[in-house]
Amino acid sequence: MPRIHFQQQLATLKDKLLAMAALAQQSLELSVEAFLTRDAALCDHVLDIEQAINAAERDVNLMACELFAKQQPMAIDLRFLIAVLRINGDLERISDQAANTVKQCRALMEVEPDGLNPEELPGDIAGMGDIARRMIRNAIRALLNADPDLAEEVLTMDDDIDRLNRDSQAALLDAMQQNPDRTDQALNSIIVCRNLERSADHATNIAEDVIFWVRGSDVRHSFSVSEQASAAVA
Repeated sequence: MPRIHFQQQLATLKDKLLAMAALAQQSLELSVEAFLTRDAALCDHVLDIEQAINAAERDVNLMACELFAKQQPMAIDLRFLIAVLRINGDLERISDQAANTVKQCRALMEVEPDGLNPEELPGDIAGMGDIARRMIRNAIRALLNADPDLAEEVLTMDDDIDRLNRDSQAALLDAMQQNPDRTDQALNSIIVCRNLERSADHATNIAEDVIFWVRGSDVRHSFSVSEQASAAVA
């Protein structure tokens, strides 16, 4: 009976983490929309979500630590709790990046209420937002279904958003040099690009933790997924 109760507690913990993950994904999506459309109401909503995620992070952290202390888990259950604590922190940081994005939007709206719309600048914030959204969504699905193969797909997407981030920042820097009157707009867009790239990094971390949980393999700071596959064949 104690074992059954422990598994029920793990399931409850996973549900809490998944609910938090859904909020984190929503906050990122809404932050990009708010920045591109300059929607003050959406900015406020993203900041409200951040507060909810902060509270959820404390709740998940407390429950995971209590299970560590009281149950002394082993093997895959131990790896799951370790992964939960890591993922919990990454989800909170995704919401922080979303909050930073809307804060940039609000600051820009205060100084340039009728200025250039971000969509008119070079760089592909919408594209970066889409990649980051898909990475977070797939990382969450991998967590939900204990699917390390889907988690590996998330890892392969990181190069795409890194490349788009470099291209977007280069284009925005060039726009600043060519049109100094666009400096504030371009700087804000550069910061948002960095926020999205970091959000994608956190999605990558989540995917790595899913692989660790299910397979017991620590793939952090290791060579690429393709290189791992080649090594396995050899």
